[in-house]
Amino acid sequence: MRLEISHRTWKVFWRNFVVFRKTWLANIMFNFVEPLLYLGAMGLGLGAYVPSIEGLTYLQFIAPGIIASSAMWATASECTYDSFTRMHYQKIYHALVVTPISLEEIVLGELLFGTFKGVLYGTVILLVEAALGLILSPLSLLIPLVLALSCFTFAELSMIWTGLVPKIDTFSYYFTLIITPMFLFSGVFFPVQAMPSFARGLAFSSPLYHTVELVRPLALGQATSTAWLHILWLVGFSVLFFYPPIYLFKHRLLK
Repeated sequence: MRLEISHRTWKVFWRNFVVFRKTWLANIMFNFVEPLLYLGAMGLGLGAYVPSIEGLTYLQFIAPGIIASSAMWATASECTYDSFTRMHYQKIYHALVVTPISLEEIVLGELLFGTFKGVLYGTVILLVEAALGLILSPLSLLIPLVLALSCFTFAELSMIWTGLVPKIDTFSYYFTLIITPMFLFSGVFFPVQAMPSFARGLAFSSPLYHTVELVRPLALGQATSTAWLHILWLVGFSVLFFYPPIYLFKHRLLK
């Protein structure tokens, strides 16, 4: 099936960005404080009782994972609650679709804006951790590129759910059953190798696991030869799940 995608996609992105500029400070502060609480409670509190992991203090170990997970949470929030509000309550999609902008361009614009917010919030946490001395390598300059790739996959997953759910209350299931398990069991707080084999398999299917496995070596200057496998997995995931949100939103709006 031919997709109608052109430069008009950026008009959707820009529309969301203009609105975001009015509330950016409040949005950033919320996503800024929560990761710092995790760093303090887990890294300093629990970390006092945890021996070194892979030659790192516990705070150093979890810091890169917090960058990746912060980006995930920001993207998931944007492409669920915010996208649903624009579609269902504000009828923004209905207004856009009667213009030359196609439905495919609307969905792709939403995906790109969700990706942008994830990269933005992840980069803010990266800068804070660098100021705290938790980022040990200039390779960390590549982290926003990794976040851009991974956040696009989080945006796709979130938009699929948004295209399925009948009401906004059901997003709690998405965050409880999908986002939170990824946050807890994708290597942010402990090595995945410590889990049983079936749990490691589930972790491997998580985009966050591959993001953490890319971000941590870049932050700590421990680049590995397996990085290309994680990149390939994220690229494959983004290609595989690109069309489903477009199909779901097209079916929903036409209905």
